[in-house]
Amino acid sequence: MLDYRKKLSIIESFPELEKKEVSLGRVNFQYTGSAAEKKNVVYHLHPNGNGYVYAKGLEDYEPDRKGMVNIRDFSEEELRAIIRKSIHMLSPEGVYESHTAGGVDHEIWINDRRQTLEIVFEHDLWNVYAGDLLDGTFRTYKEAKEYLIEEGFHPGHS
Repeated sequence: MLDYRKKLSIIESFPELEKKEVSLGRVNFQYTGSAAEKKNVVYHLHPNGNGYVYAKGLEDYEPDRKGMVNIRDFSEEELRAIIRKSIHMLSPEGVYESHTAGGVDHEIWINDRRQTLEIVFEHDLWNVYAGDLLDGTFRTYKEAKEYLIEEGFHPGHS
């Protein structure tokens, strides 16, 4: 297990993060460039070595209900990796990727009769178009995809 000083040194090596003193000797590190509401990347790093990193939505981690992962027993490599992933997830690019289908903001879907529909991410919603006509609007990519599958469409070429 890394001690507090080593964790602090690793975290401070990320220039995107800003240190904020909190109670009981703990510190938070915020990503001020965050495109999401969430700003804390490292939460309540304690002098005893305990602390948390925001990882809601990151693969390979099991965050608590607040989206945090305990980093008490992380190695240097694990700590660097989770912080790097957390910063990316909160960056404008990462937020865009999480709201779209991994960064894809439009797709062409086709049915057996060679009819096509286009799914497009616009203004934080997924719109389905038949040519210039709006066929449907959905809050998530998953909802739009389910609709298209129910209607007999499958992904074509973008």
